[in-house]
Amino acid sequence: MRQDSLIIDQAAQVLDSQQVVKPHKLTPAEVISWMPKDATPAQLDSAIQAHIKTGEIHWSQRPDTLRLPGDEAPRPLFTDSLPSLSEAFKNDPAFTHYEVEASRIGVTGNPKPYTAASDNLITGLLLTCFVLALLAFQKSRHFIVRQLKHFFIPSYANRNTITETLVELRFQFFLVIQTCFLLALVYFFYVQDTYGHLFFVSQHQLIGIFSAMLLFYFLAKAGGYSLVNWTFFDSKKNLQWTKVFLFIISVEGVFIFPIVLLHIYFNISLKTTYIYVILVLVLFKMLTIYKYSNIFFQKNSFYLPKILYLCALEIAPILLMWTALEAASSFLKVNF
Repeated sequence: MRQDSLIIDQAAQVLDSQQVVKPHKLTPAEVISWMPKDATPAQLDSAIQAHIKTGEIHWSQRPDTLRLPGDEAPRPLFTDSLPSLSEAFKNDPAFTHYEVEASRIGVTGNPKPYTAASDNLITGLLLTCFVLALLAFQKSRHFIVRQLKHFFIPSYANRNTITETLVELRFQFFLVIQTCFLLALVYFFYVQDTYGHLFFVSQHQLIGIFSAMLLFYFLAKAGGYSLVNWTFFDSKKNLQWTKVFLFIISVEGVFIFPIVLLHIYFNISLKTTYIYVILVLVLFKMLTIYKYSNIFFQKNSFYLPKILYLCALEIAPILLMWTALEAASSFLKVNF
């Protein structure tokens, strides 16, 4: 037994002599203790990076189950990395650790929807319309007063045709363009409320398309009036009606202008805006029918020409224009 105990002691000594001493794993606190007390944070960080090597980080590959049934699996947060800084920043002391990569962590926020109140171009156009409308009223106020005074006078009682200067005519054409622009804005509000904000074109291009379509509508309607009136009536009545039609469209835009400003800058509800605009359109449509009958049908007791006029020159163009606007909106909308 004594001999066996000696053999065991010798074997233990051999094992102790062959045991490999494992290196000590440094900690950041030990590295910092080696540095002088006046070392800067950048020097302490450099010393830690020089003595302690971090291993590769292995992110969890388990699926995320914290979502509702039917939702798509979210993208991993650490798959996309920001690009490294350019080589030009290597010697810049502000970028001493350019080799450290950052990851996009978080969820992308929803962009703020478009509003006309924050659009500088729309604000500038509305301000321009307001200033030019004031100039138009100043330059054409005598003509406007004469038009209003003789508007409800029967045509046979008003033998003198109201004449206007070239400046007054130009300002009336501007007011017609303003009416098209304001109606396009109102329809643009309707499209945003109905179809959303995603279109193949920008908001400015969309408003421009609607304005051009409405301008074409008024020009085509004026052409239809001229074709019918020059066929069945004399030139004096045709000229009188052309001036009245231009005046009605001009004043229609002036009445729509306040509600557009209130909706954009004072958050008047869309329902109130729609009701006001529809009432204005119906009122001026009734005035148009009244004045057209006053000029062309004051001595005609038959209702057939009036019904044909109402269907061919008032109802049908409105339906066609609305269909064209709806088709353009549906075509330009982004469909998922």
